[in-house]
Amino acid sequence: MTPRALLRLLATTSAAVLLLSSCASGDENTIAGRASKNDRLTIAVSYDQPGMAVRRLDGSYRGFDVDVAKFIANEFGVEEKNITWREAQPGNRETLLTSGEADLVVSTYSITDKRKELIDFVGPYFVAGQDLLVRMNETRIDGPKSLNASLRLCSTAGSTSAAYVRDQFANDVKMVEYAKFSDCVTALLASNVDAVTTDDVLLAGYAAQNPELLRVVGDPFSKEEYGVGLHRDDPTSKQKVQAALQKMIDTGAWRKSLEVNIGSSGYKIPDPPKLAP
Repeated sequence: MTPRALLRLLATTSAAVLLLSSCASGDENTIAGRASKNDRLTIAVSYDQPGMAVRRLDGSYRGFDVDVAKFIANEFGVEEKNITWREAQPGNRETLLTSGEADLVVSTYSITDKRKELIDFVGPYFVAGQDLLVRMNETRIDGPKSLNASLRLCSTAGSTSAAYVRDQFANDVKMVEYAKFSDCVTALLASNVDAVTTDDVLLAGYAAQNPELLRVVGDPFSKEEYGVGLHRDDPTSKQKVQAALQKMIDTGAWRKSLEVNIGSSGYKIPDPPKLAP
């Protein structure tokens, strides 16, 4: 081999080693790259949504959304003990992502065009329908069209639910907003509001906690597609989240988690949705 050929071979080999090293360490400009290097992810979930995501008194987290978050983290190579949890509320989810406080948001996060102007989504990994939660002895409310100016409807600030009811069914209903759905449920039990609206799967969880006092009307009137929220312009991480969700569905872990977390509420578990490309 001539000296020139040897130098060319050495240069090519060095470039290949550098490329492999770069791939192994991960691009720190992506969620996947940072997770690979640091073995950490920060994921925002709700703390007060029975069946979906709850922070227990012992500091542990339980629910379907929590299981989705853990499954994704595992596919990113991050152990559960290395997940940093943040509280997601309806009014702060985009901010958590755009500010960098969270890498992912898994929080019954409905995919909308308006939200996609700020952040990106992978999903849907679950499809719910909006409904109403009322007191067990409530006779005035049998669906969104029965809401009127004499009734008080509660939802959370930043949620799409209340706006949809007002725009489509009951323009003059009195709106009451709280930061958390659990505050709405407390107000309902205290007769400070007459109904709570959000997705049926969430309402089923609250009704299951108070089966003698609360019930779901059972007349769903919208289609809510839940997605995993993440930063925009990160196609590598988006593909990795997509692959994780598909694997969770294909292996049966998706259905098993739903059966464990909301099966006892009587909520009919739907078939898994088809993930958008």
